[in-house]
Amino acid sequence: MCKGLATLPATCLKSAKDIKHKISFLLQKPEPHAADQKELKEKTVTAAAKRVPDAAEVEKWKESFSNLMSSEMGRMVFTTFLKSEFSQENVDFWIVCEEFKKNPPSKLATKANQIYQQYVEADAPNEVNLDAATREKTRQEIENGSPLCFDEAQKMIYTLMEKDSYRRFLKSKLIQDLCQKESSNTHKKKGCDWADSRHVLAGGA
Repeated sequence: MCKGLATLPATCLKSAKDIKHKISFLLQKPEPHAADQKELKEKTVTAAAKRVPDAAEVEKWKESFSNLMSSEMGRMVFTTFLKSEFSQENVDFWIVCEEFKKNPPSKLATKANQIYQQYVEADAPNEVNLDAATREKTRQEIENGSPLCFDEAQKMIYTLMEKDSYRRFLKSKLIQDLCQKESSNTHKKKGCDWADSRHVLAGGA
């Protein structure tokens, strides 16, 4: 045991310094994939810090998954929730598929391969949850140069988020905290009555 600085043997001092250096290193070391997404995270944090969604916005998100995904702020909040469930790749994939459709024809082939390698193929860095048949069909569509190559995969991931993650999102502390903050600002609870289940998807928990 090491008791007091005055009686510390050299080995204890060395061990303490080593531990200190290791802790400093770990604190500075980025998490896996953090470097690749650093810019995206910074933009997200900056945008999120600008304002808090009002009760009317949150109420729309509760009404349907479509309303949530059509809202830039809604997607941002939903992405934050998915990060907590380690499934952010789903919404990221959906967003890149939307962006893919806006590319000029000359860039579709290159972009399609990049998306496929990042999200679709087996053991991809951000692999999404697709069945083997959809994965193979997507690969063939890309080889054939189809501009609709990701449509089926995107629809499947959308449905997965809607039927699974979205239901938990509606009940999450993240959304409830947003409601509470808005209630504190307005001294009302309009749009934040979580006892009201009429906006929860049919068949939800």
